[in-house]
Amino acid sequence: MDIKRTILWVIFSMALVLLYDNWQRANGHASMFFPSATTQQAPAGAASDAAARNDVPTTNAASAAGAPGAPAAAPAAAAQPTGEKIIVTTDEMRAEIDTAGGILSRLELLRELEKDGKPVVLFERDATRTYLARSGLIGGDLPNHTTVFTAAPGPRSLDGSDKLSVVLTADKNGIKFVKTYTFHKGSYVVDTQFAVTNEGTAAISPTLYLELARDGSKVEQSQFYSTFTGPAVYTDADKYHKISFEDIAKGKATVPSATNSGWVAMVQHYFASAWIPQTGKEHSFYVEKIDNNLYRVGIQQPLGQIAPGATVTTDARLFAGPQEERMLEQITPGLELVKDYGWLTILAKPLFWLLEKLHGILNNWGWSIIALTVLIKLVFFPLSAASYKSMGKMKDLQPRMTAMRERFKGDPQKMNQEMMALYRTEKVNPLGGCLPIVIQIPVFIALYWVLLSSVEMRGAPWLGWIHDLSVPDPFYILPVVMAVSMFVQTKLNPTPPDPVQAKVMMIMPLVFSFMFFFFPAGLVLYWVVNNILSIAQQWQINRMLGKGKAAAAAKG
Repeated sequence: MDIKRTILWVIFSMALVLLYDNWQRANGHASMFFPSATTQQAPAGAASDAAARNDVPTTNAASAAGAPGAPAAAPAAAAQPTGEKIIVTTDEMRAEIDTAGGILSRLELLRELEKDGKPVVLFERDATRTYLARSGLIGGDLPNHTTVFTAAPGPRSLDGSDKLSVVLTADKNGIKFVKTYTFHKGSYVVDTQFAVTNEGTAAISPTLYLELARDGSKVEQSQFYSTFTGPAVYTDADKYHKISFEDIAKGKATVPSATNSGWVAMVQHYFASAWIPQTGKEHSFYVEKIDNNLYRVGIQQPLGQIAPGATVTTDARLFAGPQEERMLEQITPGLELVKDYGWLTILAKPLFWLLEKLHGILNNWGWSIIALTVLIKLVFFPLSAASYKSMGKMKDLQPRMTAMRERFKGDPQKMNQEMMALYRTEKVNPLGGCLPIVIQIPVFIALYWVLLSSVEMRGAPWLGWIHDLSVPDPFYILPVVMAVSMFVQTKLNPTPPDPVQAKVMMIMPLVFSFMFFFFPAGLVLYWVVNNILSIAQQWQINRMLGKGKAAAAAKG
């Protein structure tokens, strides 16, 4: 029994099944392993206005404990008001603030461009999409994200300044609520300040809420891979915790207990937004489905009792931008985790660090990928050499193993005994060609996620026809080269004695090249370089083994 080939066959079969399952989930179908509710429902924007009338958070025990809480009754103003749209422009973003609620209803990232050359739109509210940053007060009939605010006059673009502020004021039932958004040059972080003044005759105990509301639609660039889209919560105690839209819809979502650390975020491929409350102030978290295909994640911060005539002020920060790892690390602890490497983070982060260092030298992400692949191959060369030597020995034994299979084809047990005896006599480990490869697999998978998750690849050219490493090769040259390299590798390996396995090994280059037609060019570039280096290594090792055999024959 050819154990090595059987193991490779099992690995290949599992890979195909997992890739098919990933494709199913990316297209909104149920997973074969993790059944889930469908989030692609009615257009989010069509329901957003109705939802906005009835989705003010509550302070009930369920919400404070972290479970989804039931929506409160509609505010006194039953209809969603229409407000002035204030457009703020900096060097990094163009933001739209709606005075109806004082919410960020649109945000364009000016340095991040789509294929048509237009800026990436993160926050948005239209007929097909909803993604908003909202805030308000609960604990009574208080100003919230449905209340109409008045904007103070002031600059709406930097115009050479380092920062600008937009001040919004709302008065309701003797309570004055002032929101101040401060935008900074060269930053994706908006500083916010919330001031509550009690102009009434009785004390109040309001709670500030900060939330991100988004539809459940995913933003993907390919049907052949899937990245996480949805809310996330971080605390110093519980660390990073992703929450799927499916779990929220089923009422299975959980969030950490009340704490004085952490933040909430809404994550998608390459980009994220996050509310970061004032450090040291106790707050609780909540997640909830508020309408068809509309979800939210938020923070509630009690402001304490406010006596008549008194004012309470608190701060928070709103991040909205690309998942640039080094930038995120500087904003707040743990925010870099929105760039999700999965369970191989411990390997992926050092790989990205090394990739960044190479980019600092080469100033081109394509050449940096090639240089990193070369370094990884050099590190693993001893293991690769051992693997190829083992495969070479197995190739030499192939005629004897084929004859043995023919001789004992009616007695599998005897055939296995003779095979093991042959391995012992020739000092060959049948798993010797597999184990070194298995050891390298986690590193290769980690690098795969580094290249897939890094927004730095977005819009980054390599050379010639490759103008963007984050999208597929427009002329499919790299996938074709990859198929050829895989075919050459297959020919260099021993031919499996089993005809079915032999056909599978020949089909593999075609199957993988077809899938890689739809993968980002940066990923395909990595695999092409890895295959070419593997071919060179295998050819050199086979050549050395051939010289060794010739020398041994000459001595004999």
